[in-house]
Amino acid sequence: MSEIDARASVSPSARIGDGTRIGPFAVIGDEVELGPGCVVEAHCVIHGPARIGRENRFDSFTAIGGDPQDLTYAGERVALEIGDKNLFREFVTVSRGTKKGGGTTHIGSQNMFMAYAHVAHDCHVGDHTIFVNGATLAGHVTIEDHATVGAFVTVHQFCRVGRYAYIAALTAITQDAPPFAKVVQTRDVRCFAVNSIGLERQGFSRERIQVIERAYRLLLRSKLNTTQAVERMRETLNGSEDVSELIRFIEAAERGLIK
Repeated sequence: MSEIDARASVSPSARIGDGTRIGPFAVIGDEVELGPGCVVEAHCVIHGPARIGRENRFDSFTAIGGDPQDLTYAGERVALEIGDKNLFREFVTVSRGTKKGGGTTHIGSQNMFMAYAHVAHDCHVGDHTIFVNGATLAGHVTIEDHATVGAFVTVHQFCRVGRYAYIAALTAITQDAPPFAKVVQTRDVRCFAVNSIGLERQGFSRERIQVIERAYRLLLRSKLNTTQAVERMRETLNGSEDVSELIRFIEAAERGLIK
């Protein structure tokens, strides 16, 4: 059985899973599907269409599944999909998709969104990511698994952040941020080094990290251009799946690459 406070507003078309708790003055809109074991705290608002998995927690004053903030949106039926065991802290906002962007915003599982983070329309967020306070995604952004988006980071539309990347606070991302890297804004935004501490915490061996560091030395510290660095990686490090992933990411970049 779910536990719904008498002061909450829940649409008749919403589907509430077993064990879900909805607090006072929360609003659950039309076509919202909440999986079992979710917690919706007081004053949270969830709009549909939205399909949300199990054991997600929405703290007070979160606004989930709102209309996309896009001038071309004209009321089309667009959606939001959220996986399992995510944490959305106070005042987090997540928009549904747009028709031109595929119609759906996707968020994976076991992500943490700290206070005031924002996920815009048509974004794709993987699993095990961390969004620190005030981190903001524009539309059509992809955040891959295990990435950390620091406090007050802004990510330009259509950019990608690769797996295990760490984006330092106050950085403005206007090009793709490659996997495994630490990206820091000083005067300019640049790829500072391999996110070695983060990789160690995720169970990467020292040997595996050293291979990634060799690849990044070719990309960042040599006098080779990006194309030449990729070819040298293929020649000297082609036995590493991590390096292969880095190469695939670089070659798929449409907005250039942060170096």
